[in-house]
Amino acid sequence: MNATRLRPAVVCAALLEALDASEGRRRRRKRDTTPDAIGMSLKRQLLVQSTEADPDPEAFEAWLLERCLTGAADVPIGALRAMAREVLAEWQFAAASADFRQWLAAGAPSEDRGPASSATRALRPSSQDLDGR
Repeated sequence: MNATRLRPAVVCAALLEALDASEGRRRRRKRDTTPDAIGMSLKRQLLVQSTEADPDPEAFEAWLLERCLTGAADVPIGALRAMAREVLAEWQFAAASADFRQWLAAGAPSEDRGPASSATRALRPSSQDLDGR
């Protein structure tokens, strides 16, 4: 499966679910996790916006850049840019790695994660993906 066939909104919906598990781990840490919470909040915003807007795969990077350039005045552009780069990298990795797609499709299993939802099931390979067409 290449990046042009995999919709960013599908991956972003699954990444949102994986982020929930990560949030559970962050809350249990004994150190101050305020910076983590800020970054994850920005990432969550980008993932939600990506899911709602469903940008075309070929335009996803430009779409993320536009989110950075038009972000709220109270959001540091460097932090937003870092999270946008992370979202882009994870989408590209999902397009390139069947193992990563399977992990996301399974609900991003970890000790903090329950079973897969309908959003993550959309990442499961179709017969067309399996035969390489």
